[in-house]
Amino acid sequence: MLNNKLYIKTWGCQMNEYDSSKIADLMQKELNCKITDSIENANIIILNTCSIREKAQEKLFHQLGRWKKFKKLDPNIIIGVGGCVAAQEGKRILNRANHVDIIFGPQTLHRIPMMINKVRKFKKYLIDISFPKIEKFNYFPLPQKKNISEFISIIEGCNKYCTYCIVPYTRGKEISRPYQDIISEIKILSMQGVREVHLLGQNVNAYKYVDLQGKIYSFSVLLKMISKIKNIKRIRFTTSHPQNFSDELIETYKKLPQLVSFVHLPVQSGSNKILSLMKRRYNIIEYKNIINKLKNIRPNIQISSDFIVGFPGETKNDFYKTISLILDINFDMSFSFIYSPRPGTPASRLNNNNISEYEKKQRLYILQYYIKQQTKKFSKKMLNTIQTILVEGISPQNKQFFYGRTENNRVVFFQNKYNYIGKLVNIKITAFYLYSLHGKFISISNN
Repeated sequence: MLNNKLYIKTWGCQMNEYDSSKIADLMQKELNCKITDSIENANIIILNTCSIREKAQEKLFHQLGRWKKFKKLDPNIIIGVGGCVAAQEGKRILNRANHVDIIFGPQTLHRIPMMINKVRKFKKYLIDISFPKIEKFNYFPLPQKKNISEFISIIEGCNKYCTYCIVPYTRGKEISRPYQDIISEIKILSMQGVREVHLLGQNVNAYKYVDLQGKIYSFSVLLKMISKIKNIKRIRFTTSHPQNFSDELIETYKKLPQLVSFVHLPVQSGSNKILSLMKRRYNIIEYKNIINKLKNIRPNIQISSDFIVGFPGETKNDFYKTISLILDINFDMSFSFIYSPRPGTPASRLNNNNISEYEKKQRLYILQYYIKQQTKKFSKKMLNTIQTILVEGISPQNKQFFYGRTENNRVVFFQNKYNYIGKLVNIKITAFYLYSLHGKFISISNN
């Protein structure tokens, strides 16, 4: 049997990280692959791509150019490209990188072992960037715990078609996984020692599964079902859309203590004009109403968001409205980017010449400055408080320290002679940094 060694390079979001982990599981099961961190030792090389950032295609071809030397040294090496850029570009990838053997999309990653076997047999490239709904989940091996906190994909694709976003074109329309499969996966992981689940989807709160009897299972219903699974102490989710952040979902924060007091709710801009151009389907008053309702239920809940600066048509006044919103909501953290046109999207046809590159960079700098000040303020407020953290493991940087996370997603490092991995513990915060904290063990939490 061929000694298969697999190297995977992943770009992009948590969905891509999740997909790459499932690729690794599949390859281990189907082709008896060993996972390697050294590309020089691999005979199967896979790049899982993301199309969100600027010049995603150029980044892809630069990487493939660097990998061409491995193919020259050993023509039997298999090079695969997957993810959103693969779905977007398809066969065009071969025009500039004819040493690529397989091209697959986010919905066809389960076919990689079969594609590799065919390439080896027939010595011809293969492309499969089709959208076979959620077929891939039927091929995944039984879940195996890797961490105390595990990602669970519950919905694929997106129906929103925001004018700047390529995701609906590369990942397809929204399709929700059957709730039975999700619950089964989490139950298996909980029995293996998983204590926190992080639910994933391009638009996670659009989850809606209809069974054969016509009964509807909404995202809120799914959350309630997960909360009843033994030993699941915390539930997180990413990413959500304001349009689907219903009152029913907000009410779950009253009833489910497992739902952490931290929400990532992308807003993108503080200007209604820009939101309309982006086709975001809500306005700032509606967005603020969601936050206010959440804070009425959980006064200490912290909010993070996504922002795009320099969108076509954004004036200084539009940008200042975004800064005003940041200060008003008091966001804890953010993912913020300069707008870059994605080929084929409606926004790519808008005139983007009204803002210079220098101005875009200045706006991004200003936005990130204000967010960092608020992040620092929240971290400082935690000094000398008692925080409940879920202990996830031993610090890779210093084996004398354990680490875990607060509800608001701060990493906390602490020393203790007993191993409480997988437990909720109370820690007194003794030092703060921008995104992490140090503390002193107090007690095991009763939660």
